[in-house]
Amino acid sequence: MEMALKSHGIRRNDPADRVFRAWNAAAGPLAKRATPVRFQDGELTIHVESAAHFQELTNFTGAALQQATNASLEMQLVQRVVFKLKR
Repeated sequence: MEMALKSHGIRRNDPADRVFRAWNAAAGPLAKRATPVRFQDGELTIHVESAAHFQELTNFTGAALQQATNASLEMQLVQRVVFKLKR
């Protein structure tokens, strides 16, 4: 059923949608280069466009963005953020 709904552009209330929107809001302009691609079991996977942004997110701003995402959601849905360099 879910596949049929998705194939027609109809989705049920998917927590990933809320998480992705919250991440994009928290990341601001950086969201164009750090795109959420998956949310499962509390783990949010982000594809990062460049090595420089990957380094920044991994070492400096990633934890703050995770906290801002959870604050926007008003709950601790995102337990871990994994950054992957987009190839």
